[in-house]
Amino acid sequence: MNEAFVSETPVCEMKRTDGFRRRELVRVGGLTALGLGLGDYLRHERLFAAEGNDTATGKVKAKSCILIWLDGGPSHLETFDPKPDAPLEVRGPLGTIPTSIPGVRFGECLPQTAAIMDRIAVVRSMTSPLGEHNFGTHYLMTGYKPTPVLEYPAYGAVVSQLHRGLGVLPSNIAVPSFKVGGSRLTGNGYLPAATRPFSVGGDPSAPDFAVRDLDFYQGLDLTRLDRRRQFVAAMNAFEQRKAQEASAPSDPDLERAYRLIASEDAKRAFRLKEEPTATRQQYGGKSIGQSCLLARRLVERGVPFVTVNNRGWDTHEKLQTRLKDGFAGAKVGVGLVPSLDIALSALIRDLEQREMLDETLVVVMGEFGRTPKLNTRGGRDHWPRVFSVLMAGGGVAGGQVVGSSDSVGESPLDRPVTPSDLAATIYTLLGIDPRKEFHTDDGRPVRIAPYEADVVSELIA
Repeated sequence: MNEAFVSETPVCEMKRTDGFRRRELVRVGGLTALGLGLGDYLRHERLFAAEGNDTATGKVKAKSCILIWLDGGPSHLETFDPKPDAPLEVRGPLGTIPTSIPGVRFGECLPQTAAIMDRIAVVRSMTSPLGEHNFGTHYLMTGYKPTPVLEYPAYGAVVSQLHRGLGVLPSNIAVPSFKVGGSRLTGNGYLPAATRPFSVGGDPSAPDFAVRDLDFYQGLDLTRLDRRRQFVAAMNAFEQRKAQEASAPSDPDLERAYRLIASEDAKRAFRLKEEPTATRQQYGGKSIGQSCLLARRLVERGVPFVTVNNRGWDTHEKLQTRLKDGFAGAKVGVGLVPSLDIALSALIRDLEQREMLDETLVVVMGEFGRTPKLNTRGGRDHWPRVFSVLMAGGGVAGGQVVGSSDSVGESPLDRPVTPSDLAATIYTLLGIDPRKEFHTDDGRPVRIAPYEADVVSELIA
């Protein structure tokens, strides 16, 4: 059985309570009488959480993270690092727009995100040597360069190993799925299978959106599922070599399915139809928008890590159609970048209005950038030498650009940042010591972030 353990007590392990931290305000039993729902309760839990936070001094660490993964490699030149003064073959067919921070410009398809640049930090000097989808994804998702010896755990699995959710919901969820970078990354690496991302298995923008394992299959009810669960646990106990592991389920997917089916509150988290129509419209009707809305609902209910996986960013051809227009002859752009713009800006504003932004880290990235020159097919090819990552909330110092690329977006000009540095920074923002060690099942100690990783201090407020 693949197991891993932490060599010391987690730095900021989440603690359950039987009421608000300030019990003089209200007891849990009085929540309904005061008109407070589960979301309100969890927000107060965040506000009054003593461990890892100091609201009096403003030192608040993120309690959750939403990673918007742009699978395939987004073009930095059409999004967060345009080059308006470069030759046409470099700057491409799309224009640029100013942001709310003087001197900082975004691609023309990001007007709503540009308007809230004061809440955002962009790293324009990310750099990696890995321009293949699987390798690049592993490096960006884990902070470690891939090796045939060991698969490292992605961010969500590390968070899941250290921070369990506040209820029956999985602590690491992928929307719609975790099929990233060629679909070879398990997500949990050498950590237990229970930390693997739970994929919702459906498109939240679809009218018939449904989550797998949330309802009973034909002929299966809770009693039969419970018997099946007990049987698996019994078989597991029989096979265990160590007595202390006897109660651990050998099938984490079955265990998670049981908890979800048995909990009405857990099911409600996925019911986007409960959101007001106006809210759903603010996020846009595309998959990325409704996925971001679902991510907000999940972190609102205590899920520590959600990956929104938006596929299709491998734009080797027809760049303008894919990134801006969406389809030939479109009068209003509905392509990848306008859809991202609507979803991302709505998410940041929504989190801010709900007083959740300070404790919810939002990260937008892919496995690499795109070539500084257009190819003969009107697209851009893989380019890991320099690209951009956007971050907001969760203790990030907004309104700034960290690092820069050269005049044509080909190489870092200053302050190069590696995926290892980014990993150390993300873990620090989440209140996790990047120097902490896990152990593989054969006893090998492995740091959460590599030894060479440096925290990008400019990003931390």
